[in-house]
Amino acid sequence: MKRKNNIKIKWSKQMAYAIGLLATDGSLSSDGRHFDFTSKDLEQINNFMKCLGLWNKIGRKKSGSSENLCFCVQFGSVKLYQFLLGIGLGPAKSKNIGELDIPDAHFFDFIRGEFDGDGTFYSYYDPRWKASFMFYTVFISASYEHIKWLRKKINKFLGIKGHITHDGKRITYQLKYAKKESIKILKKIYLKKEDMYLKRKYLKVRRALAIIGVKI
Repeated sequence: MKRKNNIKIKWSKQMAYAIGLLATDGSLSSDGRHFDFTSKDLEQINNFMKCLGLWNKIGRKKSGSSENLCFCVQFGSVKLYQFLLGIGLGPAKSKNIGELDIPDAHFFDFIRGEFDGDGTFYSYYDPRWKASFMFYTVFISASYEHIKWLRKKINKFLGIKGHITHDGKRITYQLKYAKKESIKILKKIYLKKEDMYLKRKYLKVRRALAIIGVKI
């Protein structure tokens, strides 16, 4: 017997994280009901489904210009769709997404979802200075308004400014936080070990911070 989805339309750490994932790697159909969430990481799909109480079948499909198959889950919920419209998340969101009505108590759960979705973290030794280890935490969006909102909210909570750049092809905007600011935001994103997150990305961050003796 097929298990029914159990989507609870209320704010929680899990709901905020799932919305962060949807805001980056998800899509809302124009029919007012259906969703698609796609990722190259099966763990990401499973985390998303667990957060929302989904039991749909996980499929495979090509995504973007990549020839590799990604994992995906498709499902329908009018109530969730209406809830997301109410906070500012709708169809054709890539370049149109702006400010979202996320409760302060769940903001860092939300941006942990965005970070696991389209965000990135990278580190390197800067050849200009001896033994200078640098790293950046980056949030990415095709919408300048959304990136500006993220920057404003993060500054409100942590007092850090970051800086906004374009990618090489000038398709997306990148909100970057370097070393000291990066540590502040990562400690908030990974505040509790029991929170939902993509392990691959978390381990990459933890290994880099360990080089300078910082634990998360």
